[in-house]
Amino acid sequence: MSVAIAQKTTAKPHYTYADYATWPDYPRFELINGEAFKMGAPSEAHQAVLIALSSIFWNFLRGKQCRVYMAPFDVRINFDTTDDTVVQPDLVVICDRSKLENGKHCLGVPDLAVEILSESNMRHDKIRKFNVYLNAGVREYWIIDPHSRAVEVYLLENGKYHVAHYDDTSKIPVSVLDGFEVDMAEVFEDMILEAPVNNDSNAGPAVFTE
Repeated sequence: MSVAIAQKTTAKPHYTYADYATWPDYPRFELINGEAFKMGAPSEAHQAVLIALSSIFWNFLRGKQCRVYMAPFDVRINFDTTDDTVVQPDLVVICDRSKLENGKHCLGVPDLAVEILSESNMRHDKIRKFNVYLNAGVREYWIIDPHSRAVEVYLLENGKYHVAHYDDTSKIPVSVLDGFEVDMAEVFEDMILEAPVNNDSNAGPAVFTE
């Protein structure tokens, strides 16, 4: 007589913004399709690039309709459906002010998202969040690598991202902001070179468990 043995399976928890809102501010997490990912502390080079870049955007957007925010700032990509994806881009531009909830969140899709690579977040930014932004319809997505001083700019056309490559000598036009370009020499000017990003790493952010 054969006996069927039931195997116990443990399903991953599926979180929504309602859960996310109850967690402490630190350590920080992002939600992607209901799965939580712990965010590592940014490096000095990461922060130097972010501060320089946000300053350039802020100066251009003074008195204009669009707003720029730097992390930590919640973007609830699918707030009007499952509300299970909450990301914190390093820099985000939002031109539709009706998407801003008391200056605390972006409710819906931003116009531009920028991510700056560190050792701990390379796979997360280049794969997971790339797909989030693509599927949500973010019109422009930048990935900045401080070590190689390289920038990948993805522009959304007909449901696909088309990439352009730039370096630290480039002046990059911002597609979603007419008449604006970023001089990357200024962005990288005061950055201290960090260790190389490990492009072969398979280690992703840790899954949040209670």
